[in-house]
Amino acid sequence: MDKKRIAFFQEDLGPGGIQKSLFNLLRNLDYDRVDAELFLFEEGCFFEGELPAALTVRVLPPPPRPYSFMPFETARKLWKVDWAQYGEYDLAADFNSYQFACAAGTLGVNAKKRVMWIHNNVEIKLANEWKYRVLWHFFRGKFPFYDGFVPCSPALWEPFARLSGRGGAEHRVIANYIDVSEIRRKQAETAELPPDLEETVNFAALGKLCHQKGYDLMIPLFAACCREREDLRLFIIGDGPDRAALEQLAGQEAPGRIVFLGARPNPYAVLDRMDAFLSTSRYEGQPLNIEEARVVGLPIYCSKNLEKYSEGLHGLEEEDLKAAILTARKGQKHPDDLAEYNRRILESIYDLA
Repeated sequence: MDKKRIAFFQEDLGPGGIQKSLFNLLRNLDYDRVDAELFLFEEGCFFEGELPAALTVRVLPPPPRPYSFMPFETARKLWKVDWAQYGEYDLAADFNSYQFACAAGTLGVNAKKRVMWIHNNVEIKLANEWKYRVLWHFFRGKFPFYDGFVPCSPALWEPFARLSGRGGAEHRVIANYIDVSEIRRKQAETAELPPDLEETVNFAALGKLCHQKGYDLMIPLFAACCREREDLRLFIIGDGPDRAALEQLAGQEAPGRIVFLGARPNPYAVLDRMDAFLSTSRYEGQPLNIEEARVVGLPIYCSKNLEKYSEGLHGLEEEDLKAAILTARKGQKHPDDLAEYNRRILESIYDLA
């Protein structure tokens, strides 16, 4: 079998769900079947663990920042990069979908097929984030140049197809790969947590502290539960632009009951000590954090709107979610190895190439 050559383009490997999903995928590809190369535009990696030696990593100088605020074709002509030097690929993948550099690289290299990953419901993102509306205005000119698109959950395709004008394009849903072996290994590590966890029912939340993740919805909801039950606690893992405001809100609504742990390269040791997982995101692409909680075996408590972004997920309306939290108890966990889930993802990648 001839190896397929794949080029992945991503801005960086800093903290974030998109970065983590790519990191997981690259660590689990079968390099006897593919030759993979990763193009980055920023040094460093937030995540623990090594990328495979068989993976070629290329770090290129980023384009000037103003290029992100020009019509795509104008900026593409201005940025002079000799993409031909890297040879021909069977597949070039813009795994980022937001950044000019990733699009210009994916469309600039010599490739038989060029695809773009879709990580979010763009209709809701456009309605909620003015910065994204600005970027969309300038980069929407890139969409006609891709041969296909890869939404990471079925709910993402229709809004993207309608708003991008590419409804007739080839598309294939490929979920985010979950590195189960890494999670299992890191679960066993020690996490610095309060010593009295056995005295409370402990919920975890994981993700960037930003508007999309809906922590401003979660905190009042959980605080209302805390006023009816004294043995509830919430541990929030992550950092982001809204942290100061959210800490202030938590201090007002539920003093001492909501703990901010910050971003942790190993959140799984924390999840392993928890009793349940909570998510109230306004929207998602495919919630990586929920899949990771499933691996650990935590019961999932989430808002109804998230069902469409994750296979087999059962969400609840606000009042029902509150009632469920109020009845939560410590209990046996049911870890999921996601074996068939991950197998389908890898086979889809190989087939795409």
